[in-house]
Amino acid sequence: MKNQFFAALLLTAATVVIAPSANAAELKAVESIQSTRLEQLDSQSKSIKDIQAARLDFLSNQTKAVENIQATRLEFLDNQSKSIKDIQSARLEHLSNQSKAIEDIQSTRLAHLNSQSKAVEDVQAERLAGLDARSKSSLR
Repeated sequence: MKNQFFAALLLTAATVVIAPSANAAELKAVESIQSTRLEQLDSQSKSIKDIQAARLDFLSNQTKAVENIQATRLEFLDNQSKSIKDIQSARLEHLSNQSKAIEDIQSTRLAHLNSQSKAVEDVQAERLAGLDARSKSSLR
């Protein structure tokens, strides 16, 4: 029993002596694991920030591209509207000139018809005068 007692006593002494250094080694291992975990989380956070920055940059570039496309489309539509206005203005001017030319032609035709009517009236008046003169001379 003495042997067992000494063995238990020796085991207790060894445990008391070894326990602090085992505890310290365990703490160092835990700290090392925690440090590694923190580094990994830092790395992941930086990666996430980089990805988000890249996404925001991509979205910003897309927005700028869409704005540029819309500005180009608006400019194109504006130019088309101006062209249409110019074409309509030219057409209206052409129609106005045609109307004036037709009015001029009609007034010339009317003047010609008026002068022909006057000439016919003059001829008829002369014929009537001639007939009157013949009638008067034959009655005498």
